[in-house]
Amino acid sequence: MLDDALNGGFENPPVQSSHAFRAALSALARPGRVERIMGAEAPGLSEAAATLLLTLCDAETPIYLAPGHDSEALGQWIAFHIGAPLVGPSHAMFALGAWDALMPLTGYPVGTPEYPDRATTLIVEVEALTPPTARLTGPGVETVARMRLPETDPFRANRALFPLGHDFFFTAGEQIAGLPRTTIVEDL
Repeated sequence: MLDDALNGGFENPPVQSSHAFRAALSALARPGRVERIMGAEAPGLSEAAATLLLTLCDAETPIYLAPGHDSEALGQWIAFHIGAPLVGPSHAMFALGAWDALMPLTGYPVGTPEYPDRATTLIVEVEALTPPTARLTGPGVETVARMRLPETDPFRANRALFPLGHDFFFTAGEQIAGLPRTTIVEDL
């Protein structure tokens, strides 16, 4: 086992995981709002992405690592700290990677009418969360919010699947922003 796999967990798990969970929920509840999330370090990931994995995943949470993020070091870190199985996209509850590497979105479960919560949540690693490129409206947005997105068409198609569809976290450094399936996305 690589030494990197043994390091990078929470120093104070109860406190750090509760703060991280609150930031993750806040990011999804208020689309486009940037939250700060930190506490975990994993090989090849932003601190925000590592902290999300450590907070939201456990040994019963299948994770897909997209090309570019599917390193042996990260796999061992996940095995040691989370115990989650690594799977292909069609069986993932969480998928992690760069936007292009996560494509196509049609390869991930969108849930079923009886169980819409069985959709894959995507954690998209990006360079930055600003400047904004899209206009957001819908639940959790008082009037209008703005957010940086890699493109807008896939999010409009995802919204059309509601109540099915994917929820997204975008991570950069210590920052996250959320985009739930309920959000209406338009070009700026």
